[in-house]
Amino acid sequence: MTTLPTSTKKKLGLVIDLDTCVGCHACVISCKGWNTENYGEPLSDQDPYGANPSGTFLNRVHSYEVQPPNLKDGTTPAAQLIHFPKSCLHCDDAPCVTVCPTGASYKREEDGIVLVNEQDCIGCGLCAWACPYGAREMDADAGVMKKCTLCVDRIYNENLPEEDREPACVRTCPSNARHFGDFADPDSNVSILTRERGGMDLMPEQGTKPVNKYLPPRPKDVAPEFDVLAPYLEPIAQDAKGFVGWLDKALNTMPGGAK
Repeated sequence: MTTLPTSTKKKLGLVIDLDTCVGCHACVISCKGWNTENYGEPLSDQDPYGANPSGTFLNRVHSYEVQPPNLKDGTTPAAQLIHFPKSCLHCDDAPCVTVCPTGASYKREEDGIVLVNEQDCIGCGLCAWACPYGAREMDADAGVMKKCTLCVDRIYNENLPEEDREPACVRTCPSNARHFGDFADPDSNVSILTRERGGMDLMPEQGTKPVNKYLPPRPKDVAPEFDVLAPYLEPIAQDAKGFVGWLDKALNTMPGGAK
């Protein structure tokens, strides 16, 4: 069985904002494209245009309609549609690593990323059974297990511009719902977001210590303190003069107008 490092120099991972994710699946498509053309065996599809298509994806987005709890005044807020992106969480205590019989699954000591050495993977599926998040997928064509790599071949690629050295899903997100950084650095963008927005572990009761965090959606039924349209609804002039005054008077003397 594979052993986990006692600690890692970095804790690279994602913060996913459930409040701003719009469920557009741009992250799914960009992930599929990058990982099909670069790291490891291509992500295959079986009968993609047929009656029973299937394929391998490292990132998926699920949508759920949830009912928030009652407000303080006892009223029941409207149900919310929450879009929930799901991929590998690169756990500190990753059960998918320790259960691997060949050592193909491992966690890197230098940055904490969990990877699969496809040359050693025998496709037994034990890691998929051990992962409580359903983050691993068997590639039917390659016969090996696949998972999110945090685009390890991208984030360290010095041939790319600095702004492109982040996971493809983060780079392509149009609503800025995905953030990448080092959780071991308390001053990193992901650490600050987690503190300020109450970032959560997914299923903490599993004891896997996931690195990735989720930001909870904000309440949607809180009345604003002021009407943002109010300044635009105020009359421009109480006592109209000139052409506007003449037009107002003419309209008021028309049949049906106020005289």
